[in-house]
Amino acid sequence: MKKLFFSSFLIISATFLTGQTASQQLSHIITTQENFQGDKYKHSAGQWPVISKSTIKKEQNHLRIQIANLKNLDKTALSESEQINQELLLLILEDELYKLEYGHYLMPLNAEGGFLTGMVYRTQSLRLNTEAERTTYLKKLKAVPAYLQQQTDLLKRGLKENKVVPKIIVENCIGYVEDYLDTPIADLFLAKPLATFKEEDEEGLSILTSQVIPAFQAFKTFLENEYLPNTRAAVGVSNNKDGKAYYEQRVRYFTTLDMTPEEVFETGQKEVARIRAEMEAIIKEVGFEGTYAEFLDFLRTDEQFYAKTGPELLAQAAWFSKKAEEILPRYFGKLPRLPFTVNPVPDAIAPNYTSGRYSSGSAKDQRAGQYWVNTHNLNSRPLYVLPALTLHEAVPGHHLQISLAQELEDVPAFRTSVYISAFGEGWALYTEYLGKEAGIYKTPYQDFGRLTYEMWRACRLVVDPGMHYMGWSREEALDFMTKNTALSIHEVTTEIDRYIGWPGQAVSYKIGELKIRALRKQMEEELGDKFDIRVFHDLVLANGSIPLSSLERVIKMNLLK
Repeated sequence: MKKLFFSSFLIISATFLTGQTASQQLSHIITTQENFQGDKYKHSAGQWPVISKSTIKKEQNHLRIQIANLKNLDKTALSESEQINQELLLLILEDELYKLEYGHYLMPLNAEGGFLTGMVYRTQSLRLNTEAERTTYLKKLKAVPAYLQQQTDLLKRGLKENKVVPKIIVENCIGYVEDYLDTPIADLFLAKPLATFKEEDEEGLSILTSQVIPAFQAFKTFLENEYLPNTRAAVGVSNNKDGKAYYEQRVRYFTTLDMTPEEVFETGQKEVARIRAEMEAIIKEVGFEGTYAEFLDFLRTDEQFYAKTGPELLAQAAWFSKKAEEILPRYFGKLPRLPFTVNPVPDAIAPNYTSGRYSSGSAKDQRAGQYWVNTHNLNSRPLYVLPALTLHEAVPGHHLQISLAQELEDVPAFRTSVYISAFGEGWALYTEYLGKEAGIYKTPYQDFGRLTYEMWRACRLVVDPGMHYMGWSREEALDFMTKNTALSIHEVTTEIDRYIGWPGQAVSYKIGELKIRALRKQMEEELGDKFDIRVFHDLVLANGSIPLSSLERVIKMNLLK
């Protein structure tokens, strides 16, 4: 692989494409990008990510040239698949460049831990099979203090430049570090890979005790004594330097559309009103005598709607998973080869984590996909939302879509692993709606659970720009979500905090779902009896995770020809 270290090489690279066909130019750009990413991975293999002025400058130079070359391509000379390659890579690289130029890396914390949780993800499935792998991992453990110091230095720069994480997010992250410090060394997430090779690795545990734990303690002290007192209570990112422009860009990236925060907010209000009417109809159907707020309180407090134990909740999730698999042949012509399993959210991240999540599997690594269900705080995990959650996180949602993307052939490697939130989350939310026509929801309460999940995503279109663009307080957002959804108070709180720490991402779900539903409706109307739902779904998923504008073109070109 060629190392792109010198600006002179980059300048040459920018003009190297002259005389090639558009397809050849695109292939060269993709290869250059893959080599660049490969060099980054190779350089940091077995270690933690390095963020420095030199690495940032190098990447900025690289990205500017790649973006210019992509924009100069003659798209009319590209095939359909190549057009997707160009559009998708341009979206990704422009976003990466913007984040570097803005200083996104100065805010490495979010409500789910940010880089702290990233450390869990980087080690949770790691197995040490050889002495060489163990030696590399011990080196990684020894590098933890430097990694935490790097994050400390970035946060300090953020304070100086007024690009900061609000107090509520910092408080949540302090809680994460406290949990790490309170965990017995042998049970710490960083110790678990050691046990896959050696039952009691005294050297590794000694490194954790003498170097890693003191480093976490120092980071906690910094957050408590220096960062927290100097950051702000206001939750919106617009309070940061150039924060409004930053949020406008996040909305465009996460929707993949040229939408403004105001348009997102207005769409959300319309969706909230529509869904509220459907929820009111179900309340009437079940014969509940009381107000909407009283019905929500009934759902949040009645024991019949909650599992008594974690295994009971997992068993229900597994049951709904199998019922969801039952409908797949009716709605899809192509299914993935990779299976999935049901597991609890890891203890290290469960307290501030969402209700469920999908963790990708890998046939190459002999690892099934995982549908995570949060068994922490069971009285905040209602059973009536479990069918919708299962459809979303497992099948036909994330597991189906992501696994099919991993199996794509004759596409560049990045196409099999990239994840565009508007597409992936939009698809998963669409499958919750699909579950209704497929007969998954057997009781009015389960259907109400589906609606409360849809309402939850509609509310995001209101509270996310509300907080980050229009000056809403955390309390206003909590109140809006509490009044309009049947989510537990704990779930409402963790969700709002998640949005505070991840500006813009929350709006991707509903915008993506609305686009897919609109495309389906248009195809049904224009094709009439010729419309085949299995063909439509297969076509939506045929290219992996792609921008919504690309999806619209693919659907119309292939179904309306």
